[in-house]
Amino acid sequence: METTNEGKAEKAFKNFGKKVDDFLAELDDAGEKFQKEFNAKYDELKDSAEKLRKESENKERWKEVEDSLKKAGDELSKAFKAAFKKREEDKKASPSEGL
Repeated sequence: METTNEGKAEKAFKNFGKKVDDFLAELDDAGEKFQKEFNAKYDELKDSAEKLRKESENKERWKEVEDSLKKAGDELSKAFKAAFKKREEDKKASPSEGL
């Protein structure tokens, strides 16, 4: 009877070993799949970060353009005010020319 118990124990250990081997194989497959998914997500994030960086640069450039246009508009406004102010002063200085 002892040999039967030994045979059962050996069979149980063999079964257990096979299940552990199957589990490790599945674990390897899952690890590879996870690694592929991780790499794909990482690449997506890198692409998104690059896109955001470029958009940020474009926004900075547009901000510079906007600031430059605002300065140019202010200078043009000052020039018109100065020109019209001079014209008004000329009109006030010689009111008889308008008659």
